[in-house]
Amino acid sequence: MTEKKSIWQGLAVRGALVTLLSIGSAGAYADQFGVQFAAGVADHDVKKLDLGGVWDPGLQWWHFAGFHFTVVGEAHVSYWDLQADDAVRRNIWEFGLTPVFRIIKDTGWIRPYFEAGAGVRLLSHARQTPDRTMSSSFQFADMVGVGAQFGEHQNYQAGFRFQHLSNAGIKKPNPGINFSQIYVQYNF
Repeated sequence: MTEKKSIWQGLAVRGALVTLLSIGSAGAYADQFGVQFAAGVADHDVKKLDLGGVWDPGLQWWHFAGFHFTVVGEAHVSYWDLQADDAVRRNIWEFGLTPVFRIIKDTGWIRPYFEAGAGVRLLSHARQTPDRTMSSSFQFADMVGVGAQFGEHQNYQAGFRFQHLSNAGIKKPNPGINFSQIYVQYNF
């Protein structure tokens, strides 16, 4: 059983790396590509560090009152640090993809935005403590946030997100976990 699990974990890690590299090479031809760093905390003494690749194809629609809608694609690799005394493993890896929809200001040196997204995640381990498990490695990730894009060439972004991960009842129990995160991003 452990051997099968380690094979699947190895495949998951390789798949996530291929996805990140694919998005990175696609970004070379897109309007904008960015690298995002985030840090967050969750209930049950979990801390999270996140590295994301962001692809902005430059889509815009529904211009209104100086704002417009847009969508960006994000790929994430995250590290969870479990602080609980009875943690089964002190770390969990998270890999995922999320389309993020934004309402962002059209012009200005500072362009505030509101964002929301729903994506998929794969965890390296589902069990956190002897009595707390996510039940499956496959999870859905919903998030809402606020932020701002700024700079003369709009190369910088910073924001706050609330993220909820759960398996949507695919397997029981389904406790989910809620992260509050801050992030910074550099756009090339």
